Amino acid sequence: MKKVLLAMAFVAFMFSVNAQNVQLHYDFGEGRKMLTSTVEMFRPDAYGSTFFFVDMDYGADGTGIDNGLSLAYWEIARAFKWNETQKFMPRVEYNGGTMSVGGGVWIPIENCWLAGLERTWASADFSKILTLQANYKYIKDKEDAAFQLTAVWTVQMAEGKFTFTGFADFWKEEMFWGTDYRFLTEPQLWYNPCKNFSLGTEIELSNNFVGDEFAVKPTLAVKYTF
Repeated sequence: MKKVLLAMAFVAFMFSVNAQNVQLHYDFGEGRKMLTSTVEMFRPDAYGSTFFFVDMDYGADGTGIDNGLSLAYWEIARAFKWNETQKFMPRVEYNGGTMSVGGGVWIPIENCWLAGLERTWASADFSKILTLQANYKYIKDKEDAAFQLTAVWTVQMAEGKFTFTGFADFWKEEMFWGTDYRFLTEPQLWYNPCKNFSLGTEIELSNNFVGDEFAVKPTLAVKYTF
């Protein structure tokens, strides 16, 4: 397990060299008191776009932030295009990771593969962007034919001084507590005093994500954009 964690940490570091931004969140929700670091990149090119993020939690297993890494998770996706007038882009995605449940015990976060289509709308100055995705979702050893619907948005306000961004996911995944449909959204609001540095907050809203209940988990965060 230590080798797996070291390998994932190395991957995160190597990706961060070319990442678009690095974030550090302090989760002060009830029973949380944990840190999350995020390395995130979105890069368009002539043939589509690549997106990935790597999340690492510290203290999520209840043993304290000073005990180090308690969760490692990443997603990577690629959308494909072949001409400038193309409205719908085929896409593929992979999600996976590992997490501590305390006492030195680590369990995998399900390996997921997704394939589908996405459509993006943007204002003329790209200050407002919305992407909608519809995906077939395969969860290893769990769901052979599930689905996931995703919305991703970015809104620049006050001449770029504020940024409202985030995503919302709705998908099918059978859970042992008996509810099959899960929802997660993480809107973020950032104040950008300069080009590279931002202060902000993220509010995770979820239903049937961790336990069969609706949950609200706010953070305070800093971000450095390369």
